[in-house]
Amino acid sequence: MKAFKYIIILLLIVIIGSCTYIAVQPNSYDVKRTRTINAPAAVLFGNINDYKNWEAWSPWVEKEPDLQFTYPEQTSGVGGSYSWIGKDGAGNMKTLAVSPYDSISQEMQFDDFPSSNVYWKFEKADNGTSVIWGMKSDSTPFMLKFYALISGGMDNMVGPDFERGLQKLDSVTVKSMQIYNVTVKGITEHGGGFYLYKTINATNSNMSQVMGQQFGSIGMFMAKNNIVMNGMPFTIYHEMDMSNGSVIMSNAMPVKEKVVITGDSDVLCGYMPKQKVLKTTLKGNYTHLGKAWEVAMQHITDNSLEQSEGKPFEIYTNDSGDFPNPSDWVTEIYIPLKE
Repeated sequence: MKAFKYIIILLLIVIIGSCTYIAVQPNSYDVKRTRTINAPAAVLFGNINDYKNWEAWSPWVEKEPDLQFTYPEQTSGVGGSYSWIGKDGAGNMKTLAVSPYDSISQEMQFDDFPSSNVYWKFEKADNGTSVIWGMKSDSTPFMLKFYALISGGMDNMVGPDFERGLQKLDSVTVKSMQIYNVTVKGITEHGGGFYLYKTINATNSNMSQVMGQQFGSIGMFMAKNNIVMNGMPFTIYHEMDMSNGSVIMSNAMPVKEKVVITGDSDVLCGYMPKQKVLKTTLKGNYTHLGKAWEVAMQHITDNSLEQSEGKPFEIYTNDSGDFPNPSDWVTEIYIPLKE
């Protein structure tokens, strides 16, 4: 009987000692992980800012596919939120503050535990964007201290999930940027019109850089002379050598009427007549334009169409600056055909 009492006393001492040890653990924690992802900050920000995107890369969904989510009308930006129910309980998260392409601050509430601050930071890196994902709190409850203690600490308990989440975010984001689609729209008529242009030689390796410089130069000329663009920028191809990827092209911006060029300027004014064309659309990164041109040319061959003497051209129908994800860029290819 005495032995039993001693055992009870020892157990009580162990329990009290353990509880005391747990209670004196730090009340605050700050767990974070960082990963450099080869994607623009704007694309990553958009993916994280809307909670509806989280299911695709959440490490907790991977662990528990049966998690049930509820989405309100607003799921992004300040005030956006969502909630979930899983085998371990229920939780919710809402966005407190956002600084576009720089940072996001969120509040997470799980069961009856005090809320935690979840934060994101986006920093420019050599190979893309450095994404920091963290969670912190200054009021860690007893039970959470207990779970953390038996797991080897808060960093060991939460950190691996953040690492896996960032890894999946990397994969999902990069994959989304590679999506493209080529569609032959068929034979139509292009209205033509006046345009300002500059002509230059380029190759596949420097074409993007050269185009940027050309359009920038034309844009400055137009701003200096108070000329308004009347449509979207386009490129006319005078010669295209598919074997070595070299081209002679005119980068152009449409204008409403003929512009008389005076003085010493390398910007010229041209005119494109109304003409019958085959229209093909690429939705995706400009790096897929080669494939789009192949599809368009193959369509001409397969359907015994005849090209006219007019020069083929492509129009960049939306501003890439407004669409950070390249998979949203739209380019229209026009190949002039004989009447």
